Amino acid sequence: MTENADATPLTFYEEVGGHETFVRLVDAFYRGVADDEVLRPMYPEEDLGPARERLTMFLEQYWGGPTTYSERRGHPRLRMRHAAFHVNPDARDRWLQHMRDALDELQLPPLHEETLWDYLQRAAFAMVNTFEPSGIGPAAGGRDATIVPGPNARNVPRSSIPVTAAQPPDTD
Repeated sequence: MTENADATPLTFYEEVGGHETFVRLVDAFYRGVADDEVLRPMYPEEDLGPARERLTMFLEQYWGGPTTYSERRGHPRLRMRHAAFHVNPDARDRWLQHMRDALDELQLPPLHEETLWDYLQRAAFAMVNTFEPSGIGPAAGGRDATIVPGPNARNVPRSSIPVTAAQPPDTD
C-alpha cells in the first residue's frame, strides 16, 4: 500500500486543472460564438459575459468542481433552458465546431480531451429541438415562431403537440 491509499480520488475537474481550465475553454468557445451569425442571436444579452459565467459554472459542477451553478440557478434542466431557442442541426454543428476549437486550444492529455469531447457531443445532440432550417435564435417573447396557427392551437409550441397515428382506412 502507498501513502495515498486513503486519499480521495481526484475529480475530472481537478485532473484537468480546475477553474482556470474551464475558464479558458469557455472563453475560447465564446470568442467563436461572438461572430457566429446563427448562434450569437440566441444570447439575449449584448455582452456574452453572463453566458460565459453560466457555462463555466455548469461545466465546473458537472465535472466535479464547485456546485455554484445549482446554488445560484437551481437544477441545470438543460433541455428546458434551451427550449425557447431554435436549436437545429446547423446550430448544433456550429456550437460543436466552436467547442472543438476551444477544446483544441486547451491541449489536454488525450484521455481527458476525449472524455470531455464525448460529453460535449452528447450534450449538443440532446439540445436539438427542431429540424426546421429557419428561425435563428429566439423569436420575440420566446419560441413564438414555432407556434402552430389555428383555432385549436392554444398557443402551444409544436414540440409539445402530441402526435397521433391516422386511423387505418376501413377495409370492409
